[in-house]
Formats: sequence, C-alpha cells, structure tokens
Amino acid sequence: MLIVDDHTVVRSGLRALLNVPGVDVCGEAATGAEAVQLTPELVPDVVLMDVRMPDMDGLTATRLIKRRSPSVAIVIVTSFESQEYLREAIEAGAAGYLLKGMSRELLLSTLRSASDGGSMVDATMLRQLVQRSPRQASPTGILETLSDRELKTLQLVARGQTNREIAAQLGYSVGTIKNVVQQLIEKLGASDRTQAAVVAVREGLEVD
Repeated sequence: MLIVDDHTVVRSGLRALLNVPGVDVCGEAATGAEAVQLTPELVPDVVLMDVRMPDMDGLTATRLIKRRSPSVAIVIVTSFESQEYLREAIEAGAAGYLLKGMSRELLLSTLRSASDGGSMVDATMLRQLVQRSPRQASPTGILETLSDRELKTLQLVARGQTNREIAAQLGYSVGTIKNVVQQLIEKLGASDRTQAAVVAVREGLEVD
C-alpha cells in the first residue's frame, strides 16, 4: 500500500491505523507527482490518495496512475466532503472516497474491498452526486433490459461489495460474477464498476 499526503503527521496517522496483520505499507509520497513516479516502482495493490497537494493534486495523479497502471486501486482520503471532488474521483477511476477522521474499521474494510476489486462510495453520497449533477440525464430505462441476476449483481456492486462477496450472497462462482460484472459495465456504457454504480443510482435502482 502507498500512502500519499503532503502532511507528515497525516501519513504517520494513517500508518498507525494500518498497523495491523495483513496490511503492508510499501511507501509514502508527499505529492501527486511523487505518487505517479513511485507507483510503477513499488507496485502497490492500493494507493491512499489525498486531494489537495502541492506540485500535482490527487485527482490528476489518480487519472495518471489509472492510465498507466489500471489494476491499482486508488482510494481518495480527504477532508473535503465535496460532490465535485467525488464526481472527479469517480471519473478518474477511484475505487473509494473516504473523509479523514474515519474509523480504523471503515478504513480497513474499504481497503480490503478495493484490493479485492470492490468499491466503497457511500450510497447517500452517490445519490446526492446524481441529484446535483448538472449533467444528469433522465432515466433511460436500461435497467429494464437487464436480467434478474444482472439487476441483483448491479445492486450489490452499487453497495460496494466485491465479486467474492456477491458470489457468496447470490450463490454463484466468483468467475461467473466477474463475467456478469464485466457485462454490466459494457451494457451500462461505464468504464468501471464505480461508474456502473453511478449509472445504477441515476436510473433509480434501490441500493440501500
């Protein structure tokens, strides 16, 4: 795991929260540019990314990292409960969005979900994002073209569950759910599962 924040005390605090068995912090970066440089060298599973930093902000760094290393999961950790930041983070490919001051339990569960291919964006924040977005379109009815299995899978994707968790809940193999999720992403015209969750909320799917 790579921790990215321009404040030494914040990086130290995150390290302390992550001092648990099974979590390995492989490095730290003080700027977005440094994070972009270190990611291909350290090859972390997850990057914890601040937003406001000197030299290069975290959202720009997220876009660059995902472009060069699409398998790396990036979780935004910020003090700003901003719908604009959330929108940009999702569009950049972030797998999660957390506010500083979160509990250790929430941080660890988000990181585990992200490293296992899941996403963790609060459903309430997703709804607010869709409702406030000036680019919001009217529902297209695309959900009506999905099978029951696809709808149930999409609902669980929007709740931030991983393929493994979805497979266990619906009684399918992980491989089957992986294929279903990929088909959903293609059908919804999304770039990843987090954006698929945004489409689900925009189309009115109940995700709570």
